Amino acid sequence: MSVKFTKGPIDGVIIKKLTKHLDHRGFLCETFRADELPAGLNPVMSYVSYTEPGIARGPHEHLNQTDIFAMLGPGNFLLKLWDNRKDSSSYGRFLELYAGEDNPVTVIIPPGVVHGYKNISTSARGMVLNYPDRLFMGEGKKEEVDEIRHEDDLESLFQMEADQ
Repeated sequence: MSVKFTKGPIDGVIIKKLTKHLDHRGFLCETFRADELPAGLNPVMSYVSYTEPGIARGPHEHLNQTDIFAMLGPGNFLLKLWDNRKDSSSYGRFLELYAGEDNPVTVIIPPGVVHGYKNISTSARGMVLNYPDRLFMGEGKKEEVDEIRHEDDLESLFQMEADQ
């Protein structure tokens, strides 16, 4: 791959600051609302993942799936995004964002945007909620996984550890 990624905003990536409403019971936080999503984006499932401190997930990209990550704690993450869409006006840009307990956000990641995150907490397992707009492995889990995995390629431009 001959692209040199430069830091900057990525078309179609939406970052929404979340508000935690605190009281004596704990907190409540809306992670997304249908009336605030881009037209045509319809989440069809949800899942939660916990990641151990110092561990990364990804980077990978989806051909057709949009991810809607809600990162509000516990834990803090370094989230890295690379625009790998040749037809995008922001092709070749990358974005780094600190997200989680100290900066609660929802991030919408369109297809073709490579993404990965690393739990940068010293001791807390980090939690990420995802509300993708495609079913994992399709209806009845009968399709191929919509994912291009870059994390196992040591020559990949998409690295969680390496500086750009």
